[in-house]
Amino acid sequence: MDLSTSKNTKEELVFEVDIPSGVTAAFGDNMLSIQGKLGTIKKDVTKLPVDVMINGNRIVIRPYGSRKKDRAISNTCKSLIKNMIKGVENGYTYKLKIVYAHFPISVKVKGREVHVDNFFGERSSRVSQIIGELTKVSVSGEDVIVQGPSLENVSQTAANIESSTKIKQKDQRVFLDGLYIYQS
Repeated sequence: MDLSTSKNTKEELVFEVDIPSGVTAAFGDNMLSIQGKLGTIKKDVTKLPVDVMINGNRIVIRPYGSRKKDRAISNTCKSLIKNMIKGVENGYTYKLKIVYAHFPISVKVKGREVHVDNFFGERSSRVSQIIGELTKVSVSGEDVIVQGPSLENVSQTAANIESSTKIKQKDQRVFLDGLYIYQS
């Protein structure tokens, strides 16, 4: 048996994401920066076991290995980059509905916090944090609208608002008051 013919040829995995016109990307010190008309999003890729390079109008992702796990991590990185590009082009919007039965709930945005007042007649307001500098929260009627270019920041802000009105020590099927995400 000739050992030279039985070489294990390892296929190199390469994933590419196209950068559309109007969007610029920069990479340095393990920090990927995507800039578009809605702002700039930065993502630290130190913890991801991949090499990220910018080649012309494409972002090239190369995993360290060629196993199934490496392919999955590379696809996760690719999805993160696509979400960043989509965010700086179009942005993300989450809508929450204010629901109450007896005590009318009022929602106010104060600086980088959202205050939910009069929840079940409580004297103190429930406070949730707005994540990210570019994330904006507005109240219009019975809706709370969370908008921004970063999907992670917008969705985490909406989740913070929703979880701030979690009902404890009561039957959640009966006491339905709160703020609930209904559109993302």
